Order: sequence, then structure tokens, then C-alpha cells
Amino acid sequence: MTIHNKERYRFSEAPIWNIQREYYEQEGLKAWNNDQVPQYITCNPMIAAAYAEMIFGFLQDRANKEDSSEPVLIVELGAGAGRFAFHVLHELCQLIDYAGITLPSFRYIMTDLAMNNVLAWKGHPALQAFIAKGILDFARFDAVHDTVLNLIVSDTTISKGDLKQPVVIVANYFFDSIPQELLYVSEGKIYEADVFIEYPKRKDSLKPSELLDQISLHYKHRRAPEYEQETYPYRDVIAIYQEQLEDSHILFPVAGLTCLERLNQLSQEGFLLITADKGDHLLENWKFAEPPELILHGSFSLTANYHAIQQVMEQNGALALFPPHHYKNINIGCIINMDTPMDYFQTRLAYRRFIERFGPDEFFSLKEWVDLNLDSMELQQILSFWRLGGYDAEFFTQSSKQISSLLLDANDEEKQDIFRGIQLMWSSYYVMEQRYGIALEAGLLLFEMEMYGDSKRFLEISIDEDQENIVSTVYYCLAICCFELELEEDALNYLRMFLKHEPDHEEALALLQRFEQE
Repeated sequence: MTIHNKERYRFSEAPIWNIQREYYEQEGLKAWNNDQVPQYITCNPMIAAAYAEMIFGFLQDRANKEDSSEPVLIVELGAGAGRFAFHVLHELCQLIDYAGITLPSFRYIMTDLAMNNVLAWKGHPALQAFIAKGILDFARFDAVHDTVLNLIVSDTTISKGDLKQPVVIVANYFFDSIPQELLYVSEGKIYEADVFIEYPKRKDSLKPSELLDQISLHYKHRRAPEYEQETYPYRDVIAIYQEQLEDSHILFPVAGLTCLERLNQLSQEGFLLITADKGDHLLENWKFAEPPELILHGSFSLTANYHAIQQVMEQNGALALFPPHHYKNINIGCIINMDTPMDYFQTRLAYRRFIERFGPDEFFSLKEWVDLNLDSMELQQILSFWRLGGYDAEFFTQSSKQISSLLLDANDEEKQDIFRGIQLMWSSYYVMEQRYGIALEAGLLLFEMEMYGDSKRFLEISIDEDQENIVSTVYYCLAICCFELELEEDALNYLRMFLKHEPDHEEALALLQRFEQE
């Protein structure tokens, strides 16, 4: 490997960020297939329900302000595969219907840098009902440069000062994936850590993910007194680092902070930020920090500097809520950047109940244990965790084999709870590029429980979903379902389809002969 370019880059201007953009623009929604880019931790129904509760609390707080003439805009930055937005909308609509109280209306805006993703969301079957209700729209949004939101469905532009309601900003795995400055603190002085990039040979023939995997970074410090000057907009935060850190590399989120400021200018009332990331809000975690390494997952990510974001926001009068304990996998913050933020008590209570007390980080830690011990879990334990996770489809695919093995000893109440779980799961199932065969798994499990009518429905859905990869057993199960439901003509058709795939199956041949003779 050789260094192709001797020029020194500021970290925020290094070519790695353009490679990152190219990756997402080329891959589109396929970037999240098989967790190439991690999505489960920020896209499962449990975390979506926690966000929906905070947004629901915020809508209540705005109703208490007696200002409900305009809809509240909820802007998700980097909405990815779209699964998170779908689950939030599903849960938020249920909360509002259940409460039966008068709240301000809202509109959820899914945004992304890649226009291909925006167009894919617009056509996604699971999102059509929300579009029809007028509560979902889409926009391509470049977080580094854009100052307005051009909405696709309503064909409107939201510009500076247009919004009379505060804007709700949702930013999951966002601040760790956009350009950041890289500073170095030593003996009370601030340096920039500039970067050289070492490329592999034939780099132009590599895909963005391959290129990111094969490059290496080299850093060199350069004195940067401009950060120490009183005119620097984040001077107070820099002063904290000068005073309390030594021999430490700091990822400083200038692009993230300016993005928040541009979104803030859209509204006359400020914003609520709900954000989840691998990011540290405690200063102690930045002490003696080494230069960053790219965390690769198709694209790359770094560590979000929530400490800097919190400090800047609080200096502007905002209230920043972060867990008082140390996070393990994902840190979730809620920043109320409005006049009298303590007035937003429903928002604060929701954060306390659904993040601070027990939240998505704790849930994910439990899930990691469950994944390793699923084969030894009893039915009630599986049902309890499935319920805790909001009847998540991915967990169902993981656990269906173990559920099946436990059915012999299951009582009627447990079978009814499995059936109810399948219904709730299906009502909030979001199909991604990576399909999980949920209908097939559900249909086979219901077949084992002798719930033939519902089994038939799901098995037929599974056939419609994937005509090219039909498991022949499905035809046999459908034949039995139809016999049990006294749909003999359908049963015979499915039986004949099965025998085309397995012509020597003795039970199927005997069954076909028996009914053809009648």
C-alpha cells in the first residue's frame, strides 16, 4: 500500500466522508440487508414505542400551551430502511386513539441523503395508510448543507421561520456518521488532528464498502489557536476541554451542531431533539481518548460527542436529559430547546419512564442474553420477552423453532397468547429488502396448534410473497387445512401441487386416492 495523496486533510474534509455518501447512494435500502449497516437496535418496536411515548407526551405539553392551530413537524434525519418511522407512527396513532384527548395534529417527515431511499419509502406498501391520512411525508435532506425541507408528497417547501410549532427532531445513528472535526488537547492547547489516507492499489475499481475496508488512516497534529479565541462560537465547550482533558482526541460535532441550528431556524418556537447513538455525554469518557478508528459496517461510524452537544444546548437555555447511569450499547438523549423547558413535564415524564428507568439500551442487553439462551427458555419466558419487545417480527423468527418444540406441553391459554402475539406482530410488520418469511413461520406454527383457518391465511400469504422459493411442505399443510375446513376442492388442488414436488410422498398419495374415490 502507498499513500496516493501527500496533501493533509482536515478530518471533517477527508475523502472518507464522500466515500460514505457514495455507499448510501449506491446501496439504497439494501444497505440494511442482513444488518450490514446495523438497524435492529434502533428499529425494533420497543425503541419505537419509547419514542412514540415521548412524542405523545410532547403533543400533550403543546396542547397545554393552548397552541394547536398548526401540526407539529417530526423530522427524522437519516431514516434508513424506514422501519423505525413505521413503528413510531403505528404506536403513536394507537396512543392518540386510546387516549381520546384533543392534541395538536402532527406530520412525520422521513429524510435521507439518498433520493433513491426517499422514493422507495414513498412506494412502500406499509406506509401508504399514513400517507393517505396526511401524517407522513418525505424529503431528501443533506444534513451538512441544506437549509430548507422540500416535501415530496405535499409538494411544499418549509423555510426559515415557517413553523409556528416547535419541530421534533429524531436523530438515530446520525451524529456518528456525518463529518466531525478531530481535535487534540495537550498542555492546555488545542490542536487539529489532520489525517493522511493510505489507499490500496486499484482503488478506483473498488466499491465504497471495499475501499473503506482497505484504507488506513494516519494522523498528525497541527496547532489550531482559532478554537481558543473568544470569537469561536463553541469557545465555552473548548475551554472545558482545555481545563479538564490532557492527551485526548476529541471528535467535535460542528456539522451536527450547525445542522441542528438550521433546523431550529425553521421554527419560531425551537425544537425537541430525541437522539440515540453510540455517543458519550460524560466528560470522563473523553479523557486520554486515542485517535478514532473507523467502525466498519458497509459504511462506517465513529463516536458521537453528546457531551459537546449537551454543553452547547444547555448554554443556550435548553434542558438536556441523558441517563444518569453508563450506557452499554446505545445512549439515548432528549434535549428540550424551547422557552421554559421545565414546562414540558409530560415529555420529561415519558423520558423518565421509557428511557431512564428501563429503556432500549437495557432491552438490547437482555436480548443479547436471550439470543444465547433461547434454546433453554420456557414458553412463558419467550412470550414475556416477545411481549416486552412489542411483538417484534425478528424475535419471532428467532424463537419460532423453540416455540414449536414447546407446543406439546402448552395449555390452551398459552396457545391463545401465541395466536394473539402473531396477530399483533402481523399488524405492525414492516417488510424490508431483507425478508424474514414471517407469514410462513406464523402459518406453520398455527398449523401445529390446529388453528387451520388462520394457518391457511398466513400460508397463502407466504406463497403470494415469494413465488420463486415456495417450500413444498406448505402445499401439504394447506391441503390439510382445507380438508379440516371442508374446502375439499381447494384441498385437492393443493395436494396435487404438493405431489408435483414430491410425487412419492405416500401419505399425500393415499389422501389423494381416498378423496378422488369418494
